Amino acid sequence: MNLVIVESPAKAKTINRYLGSDYTVLASYGHVRDLPSKNGSVDPDQDFAMKWEVDAKSNKRLNEIARIAKKSDNVYLATDPDREGEAISWHVLEVLTQKKALGRAKVQRVVFNEITKSAILKAMTEPREIDKELVNAYLARRALDYLVGFTLSPVLWRKLPGARSAGRVQSVTLRIICDRELEIDKFVAEEYWSVTADMLSAEGQPFTARLVHLNGEKLDKMDLGNEEAAKAAVAAIEAGDFTVSRVERKPTRRNPQPPFTTSTLQQEASRKLGFSASQAMRTAQSLYEGKTIDGETTGLITYMRTDGVQIAGEAIAGARALIGESYGARFLPDEPRMYKTKAKNAQEAHEAIRPTSMMRRPTEMARYLEEDERRLYELIWKRTIASQMASAQIERTSVTITSGDGQTALRASGSVIQFEGFLKLYQEGFDDQNAGAGEKGDENRLPRINEGETPPLKGVTPRQHFTEPPPRFSEASLVKKMEELGIGRPSTYASTLSVLRERNYVHMDKKRFIPDDKGHVVTAFLESFFGRWVEYDFTANLEEDLDRISAGQLEWKSVLRDFWSDFYPKTEEVLAVSNTEVLENLNEHLKAHVFKETEPGVDPRKCKSCDDGRLSLKTGRFGAFIGCSNYPDCRFTRQLTGDTKGNGATAEGPKVLGQDPETGLDVTLREGRFGPYFQLGEQDKEDKKSKPRRASLPKDMSPDQVDFEQALKLLSLPREVGMHPETDKMITAAIGRYGPYILHDGKYASLTTTEEVFSVGVNRAVVLLAEAKNKVRRGPQALKELGDHPEDGKAVRVMDGRYGPYVKHNAVNATIPRGTDPQDVDMDMAVALLKARIAKGPAKKKARPKKKKTAKKKTAKSKSKAKAPDA
Repeated sequence: MNLVIVESPAKAKTINRYLGSDYTVLASYGHVRDLPSKNGSVDPDQDFAMKWEVDAKSNKRLNEIARIAKKSDNVYLATDPDREGEAISWHVLEVLTQKKALGRAKVQRVVFNEITKSAILKAMTEPREIDKELVNAYLARRALDYLVGFTLSPVLWRKLPGARSAGRVQSVTLRIICDRELEIDKFVAEEYWSVTADMLSAEGQPFTARLVHLNGEKLDKMDLGNEEAAKAAVAAIEAGDFTVSRVERKPTRRNPQPPFTTSTLQQEASRKLGFSASQAMRTAQSLYEGKTIDGETTGLITYMRTDGVQIAGEAIAGARALIGESYGARFLPDEPRMYKTKAKNAQEAHEAIRPTSMMRRPTEMARYLEEDERRLYELIWKRTIASQMASAQIERTSVTITSGDGQTALRASGSVIQFEGFLKLYQEGFDDQNAGAGEKGDENRLPRINEGETPPLKGVTPRQHFTEPPPRFSEASLVKKMEELGIGRPSTYASTLSVLRERNYVHMDKKRFIPDDKGHVVTAFLESFFGRWVEYDFTANLEEDLDRISAGQLEWKSVLRDFWSDFYPKTEEVLAVSNTEVLENLNEHLKAHVFKETEPGVDPRKCKSCDDGRLSLKTGRFGAFIGCSNYPDCRFTRQLTGDTKGNGATAEGPKVLGQDPETGLDVTLREGRFGPYFQLGEQDKEDKKSKPRRASLPKDMSPDQVDFEQALKLLSLPREVGMHPETDKMITAAIGRYGPYILHDGKYASLTTTEEVFSVGVNRAVVLLAEAKNKVRRGPQALKELGDHPEDGKAVRVMDGRYGPYVKHNAVNATIPRGTDPQDVDMDMAVALLKARIAKGPAKKKARPKKKKTAKKKTAKSKSKAKAPDA
């Protein structure tokens, strides 16, 4: 009897059909054990001894695996062909050894790069031992991540209340995002002008040329710095007689891109399909594990976690055959194209991501696939086929047009595709990070122009421009940056980005990463006190050490010792730093972001409320905010970045909207630590207990939409609507934590808008209260189906509950962090939330007050009841 152990239950069924009745194929459902989420799981004092824990579900599965293993002659560990897969095989083997379940069985490791019958049968003839070096690299990586997380996170909790966690790769990725935002904050736009001329060729065809020389000097981008200079340039062109002095035609080739790696697949799926990194990987996993085609389940693509760009010889032959058949011999290069990995820290010699059969065209596979699967499969298929096609042939043309005196010159440039080559099938997408100079100009075609022509001038156009700050990162450009810097591994990019969103360190706006205040503060703290450990080079060098471990060139515990000997003393040192010193460091580090100069010569940290106070970063239960040094006499506070919607009304102090007609007190719009609010008058410095009337800005309104009259109405709440006709008790309308509502005799009913608070009448209020009383509360509704949990294959859903959205899996409910769009939650984020909820343990129930026991005379009946439980 033979036992084969894989990770996925779906894969287990397919492989069992391929191998036949002599084999039993069982799934481990991913990792079977992990380090417990508590101190001491990695013990540096015991030479980094690691304590592993098997959860209840994994233990049940391992017991079943052990039962079959005891009866088997051969045990094949067939988990995924990467570091994580090697680690899972090692864990399974360790547990089976501890259970003494192997007996006479011979244990061997096999890997499947694709789930096809031929690949499975071939792999079973090529077993090997577990790769100990790969396992050691996994152990080192897991220990490092644990030590950083469980040592650094408590420092954050002590020094920055509200901070969630820090991580070896997570924190450096957050720094990349925050550094870009600081670049944007510091950026000062500069004005410049360009001048173009509309001209005609000898055949009367229009074209456009730009000014490149003026007064005999070459023009750089910023040389025309204002309108006056641009007008002078226009006058020089209009006064000139121009002749074509030079025509340069240069043939060039553009070569196809190699097949996909994990990183490039994530980037291109983001650019072309709008997929997040986790969505791309989840969809690719489904294509790898296979679909039922003509009654047989077969994998459609090769393994999707890889740094390799080469593909197997038979795959190249298949691609070339298809190209010749479908596109003709001209589209087929003389020799097969061979690619080599260029990525920094490329780790494993797996094939690139490709279709398992080139003959399975996307149009033919569409009926077997979901829409996301179809789109991703088409992308992979086209990229793979195009990688073996002929180069595109392009003619680039540059025309120089000079004035008679030689003082002014114009240039027109463009290109013509002479032969499409691979561009007939596929062209790589680009964004602000990878758009080359020629990428966008290929469609700018020029008419036929010859030297000596004198093209007539039809018009001259000056255009004003301003330099732009560097763009924020998209998922594609951030993944590309991480890969360039050697930070993390492509297989972990998706989970890293999900964690940053889950921790509320960043949010997405128009598919761009924007750091939240919490993210800025955490990054500033780490750069100020743990600078070395969040440096890009340090993180990349550590990744290189891990690769050297996997290659057998470095002992894994020596890497841990070197890291820990410097890192742990630093954490102790930082814990001893006073919170005042921490805040002053953060004030200095974040001054460009938090204390922006609005008036020349005026200290941006001067309090606008009390004049002699100084603004400073402060920390509270809900995170960091800006407060005055004269607290409690001055209670001015605001969020770190002030008015985040760009209104500017409350960022630097109270804005007076007018005077209350009844009291004569100022009505002001202010920025508090929880957002904008209105205040009537000022705090009485003698009477600290009495507070001025305040009203928060409703969620459906922004500061620039609110005028003085609306502010007075909000400050006047709650509003008396009228007496209820049945009870003669007052109905009131107000705005609460969960939005606008009406209240009557302790019973609430929701209103739909803020405006309705001021317009609802008695009749409408009575109807709403009656509907609320008779309304049958609906159960939680599913907002989104995420699919099957990777560990047990059971459904994971995003639910809309009474107290907000949450993730549900079996009996575990995990709240989605405030500010996170439920539609943005993916499987990786959901699994992380569920694990965190399980780690907290069951919710503690409030103890009910005990009722006083009263002495009762026992009757015969009560005595018999008392005996019943023992009977």
